[in-house]
Amino acid sequence: MMNIAEGGEVTGTKDKNYDLIWFTEQCLSNALRMETYRSDAESAGDQELAELFSKAQHESAKGAELAKSLLARRLNQS
Repeated sequence: MMNIAEGGEVTGTKDKNYDLIWFTEQCLSNALRMETYRSDAESAGDQELAELFSKAQHESAKGAELAKSLLARRLNQS
């Protein structure tokens, strides 16, 4: 396993920026996954589970938006 310090040297990207990019991608990926899970729950007639996945999807999308805004500000500063 590569240690964190090595990542920035290999990619030329500061670790905190890489972490922010990774977090954004994970939030977006999770939002897409929750859409599938929500749809599956609805198809199975489980509205309670569908609502849970819908809320999780909303929170993931919100996290991605916050991270994208922060990333844009930081990239504009550099």
